[in-house]
Amino acid sequence: MMRFPASALAICVLMLAGSADAATLIHAGRLIDGVSDAVRERVTIVVEGNRIGAVEPGFRAAAAGDDLIDLSAATVMPGLMDMHVHLTSEQNRRSEIEAVKKSEADRAYDSVQFAERTLLAGFTTVRNLGDQFNVSIALRRAVEAGKVRGPRIFTAGRPIGSTGGHADASNAWGPFLYSDDPRLNTVCNGPDSCREAVRQRYKDGVDSIKIMATGGVMSLEKSGTAPQFTDEELAAIVSTAHDYSLKVAAHAHGNEGVKRAVMAGCDSIEHGTFMDDETMRLMKQKGTYYVATISAGRWVTDQAQDPTYFPPLIRAKAPEIGPATQKTFARAFKAGVTIMFGTDTGNGPHGSNAREFGYMVEAGMPAMTAIRAATMVPARYLGIDDRLGSVEIGKLADIVAVPGDPLADIYVMEHVNFVMMEGVVYKR
Repeated sequence: MMRFPASALAICVLMLAGSADAATLIHAGRLIDGVSDAVRERVTIVVEGNRIGAVEPGFRAAAAGDDLIDLSAATVMPGLMDMHVHLTSEQNRRSEIEAVKKSEADRAYDSVQFAERTLLAGFTTVRNLGDQFNVSIALRRAVEAGKVRGPRIFTAGRPIGSTGGHADASNAWGPFLYSDDPRLNTVCNGPDSCREAVRQRYKDGVDSIKIMATGGVMSLEKSGTAPQFTDEELAAIVSTAHDYSLKVAAHAHGNEGVKRAVMAGCDSIEHGTFMDDETMRLMKQKGTYYVATISAGRWVTDQAQDPTYFPPLIRAKAPEIGPATQKTFARAFKAGVTIMFGTDTGNGPHGSNAREFGYMVEAGMPAMTAIRAATMVPARYLGIDDRLGSVEIGKLADIVAVPGDPLADIYVMEHVNFVMMEGVVYKR
């Protein structure tokens, strides 16, 4: 056996001790902490392991072994949250044929690149509201295990709809394409069937439930606004989901479908395109959250200008629904409805999530309020505000940065140049 001098051993011990105490210091030129309306300048954020150990005024000098990250020319803020994504797909000219050609494995490989794009855009937490084959549940596990790079995922797995509705993937299929594979089943009819659908998703391991309360734009059905669940079916879905501590997100464009979903106790309304003032008052009364997904409306409308991009049935609905989304958002904000940031990416390219900030500000929301809608507001909805949503001592170190000042120019949110998730730097 080799022997080492006592002095050498002492040096090794000191080196190991020093590395154990080493921290990551972030020099933030400006800090939006997710809690205060005030922007702090020249701040040091001390990251110890995967958590925030200190938030100090001034730029602390780095000690031996510390990792110093200079963001003195940037605005630093909590990791962003997108409350409506679809990480297993991305709409394109071939989406109609891909619906029957792409396998479970194809969707899984696609989701890996989409998840990484989302993370590098600064979104460290997402809510995935609908997928194929429950791939997003496997993706969530892969991210948690460190096998792939992606955001923290809260997923609804397969959505729930009614026969012929927005979640019925077999719309317009020939009968020879029908499958009895339960992984493809997204349809329920009647209260008992709806209860069973929620229980199956609980068994699958979802974090929430996604339902299609009305028709939609991107499905092969005539109406994009008609209600598609009865009051009894909605009551069965919501009561069963809440029994399992699962929140219910309701896709809904038409006002009647939105109103039914709110009255039934759905926790969030997605899109809400044509909801009226009465429905907004009900949402405030019941504490229903609103996710407008202006980005998806704008993107679909833009693509519909090309007569070759979408099938005719989809192209006919896009001009009606797309332009109305931003106007409804503006009304809902003025009415005091609680708004969460959400994009519906997958309809539109993954990684472009931050465009939503510009659309929100264009509609009258202050920039700081829009940033909070992507940080503390969704953290409270998800019940994770004790560990995420703000830059505070003891919270997980999900931290992002943008060049310049987003309060003066909200569009810099589209240029995230630093991403840390749980203390690990993914973009620097």
